[in-house]
Amino acid sequence: MKKDWKKFIIAALIRAVRTLAQTAIATIGTTALITEVDWRVVASASALAAVLSILTSVATGLPEVEDK
Repeated sequence: MKKDWKKFIIAALIRAVRTLAQTAIATIGTTALITEVDWRVVASASALAAVLSILTSVATGLPEVEDK
């Protein structure tokens, strides 16, 4: 079974960017006012979520890139 690594990397990055955006939105949404957002917390939590998404993709694979 040969993997198409280019498709896998693109799919994993798309998934990671989506996860990053969802985490940022959720983190920003937990504050009462936009002026009270701790942007360092938003950035670090979102970056960590993106890294975890990539690691999960490597560990479990992606349904978008199934071997045929």
